[in-house]
Amino acid sequence: MPWQVYIIRCKDGLFYTGITNDLVRRIKAHKSGNGCKFTRSRTPIKLLYSETAFNRSSALKREARIKKLSKKEKRKLINLRRLLWVKQSKVQKQKKTY
Repeated sequence: MPWQVYIIRCKDGLFYTGITNDLVRRIKAHKSGNGCKFTRSRTPIKLLYSETAFNRSSALKREARIKKLSKKEKRKLINLRRLLWVKQSKVQKQKKTY
């Protein structure tokens, strides 16, 4: 399975950045209170961002870079990804209509 770098928002508004090779399982663990110590007392959580990494090493490096970003910079990263996703969705819809 490919490695994923992800950002979740906790109920208190704090962001948590992590890596996993099974994003669905990891998010379920966070939501059930069986994730990391940081999120255990901050449920519910919401997945805001994820990206695929080539391997575990590159995922760890990307995670470290994201963790160094300010909250404002993390929001920009999340919003940029959403904007790209919306644009891709529109392109896919246009292709289907031809």
